[in-house]
Amino acid sequence: MLRQENLLPKPKTRIKKKMATIELKNLYYSYSLHEGDSAFSITDLNAIWKDRTANALLGPSGCGKTTILNIISGLLQPMSGAVLFDGKEVNRQSTRERQIAQVFQFAVVYDTMNVYDNLAFPLRNSGQPEKNIKQRVKEIAELLDLTHLLGQPAGKLNPAEKQMVSLGRGIVRKDTATVLLDEPLTVIDPILKLDIRRKLREVQKELGITMIYVTHDQHEALTFADHVTIMNKGVIIQVGTPEELFLNPATPFVGFFIGSPGMNMIDCEVKNHGISVNGFSLQISEEKIRKIEGLGGKIQLGIRPEFIETRKSPGDNWNTFELTLVENVGAYQILTLEANNLRIKARVDDQFKAREKDPIQVHFPEDKVRFYHNEKLIT
Repeated sequence: MLRQENLLPKPKTRIKKKMATIELKNLYYSYSLHEGDSAFSITDLNAIWKDRTANALLGPSGCGKTTILNIISGLLQPMSGAVLFDGKEVNRQSTRERQIAQVFQFAVVYDTMNVYDNLAFPLRNSGQPEKNIKQRVKEIAELLDLTHLLGQPAGKLNPAEKQMVSLGRGIVRKDTATVLLDEPLTVIDPILKLDIRRKLREVQKELGITMIYVTHDQHEALTFADHVTIMNKGVIIQVGTPEELFLNPATPFVGFFIGSPGMNMIDCEVKNHGISVNGFSLQISEEKIRKIEGLGGKIQLGIRPEFIETRKSPGDNWNTFELTLVENVGAYQILTLEANNLRIKARVDDQFKAREKDPIQVHFPEDKVRFYHNEKLIT
């Protein structure tokens, strides 16, 4: 089992690596379902992951994340478009030629070998001297906190330890340029997930290596990556830092997918130089009104539960809702509030005292409100 005390940073000799900026240009790929029929997975996709960065590819199951990872690694060939490493097209190169390490949902290890031999295998396969292999395995074992397991058969390790060995097999080669992680924590005990995610990030920083972490779990993505790419139905919706995605989601889908609970999305319209929401009037600045006024199509207001203000006493630009549900989740509570057939979620601290059916005053701070026109952020 991974030991907590060994997850603390410790001085190491920095291991130099070959680096890679990965770029996808006008990528297209589809899976054939039946003769003459196909399911479109990736269409005209463009993306870039910069050298030495920690990245996440986030989206619901079936949106194309693993397909992209397999195209980057060379396991799949795009039907059109280009895969570039440091500006050079690698479409025809093998996974080994691209210098890729891929960590899958289920750890790829040789159960009958001990941990040392698992880590040494890629180096022996390339004909390196045993003296060099021994030194390199020692370096990687220290980096991944596997030193105490080197003599253990891999088949006796727990899933978390096996996943670390699988990662070690990928990065033990000094020419590894990129590590691709495909849902690597799915089968890991929840208690160990946080420790492993920290260890992965520590390795990324120590090696300065480009990592792309595929997941459908927003918490994993936002706590691991500096840059998150959000996908849905084969299309990249938004790329940004965790803070950017939280504060300024580019679409209602991103707003709802990021956050727990997700962003409240409310249909609205401009009336009398203000915003009307299900019979409620919200006062907003002339600048925002000018951006919204005259737009055809669907206008939605988005606000995160964390930013909704609540209190018991009425006031100007506050509206009355009925409290229909209180969910206590420890350090805070989630309130479900209803009025005029409108239902919203608000997050309040654990000291907020209210019971179901109580009238609650609600205010939407203008600087926290986002407006969407035809599913795209406008202000």
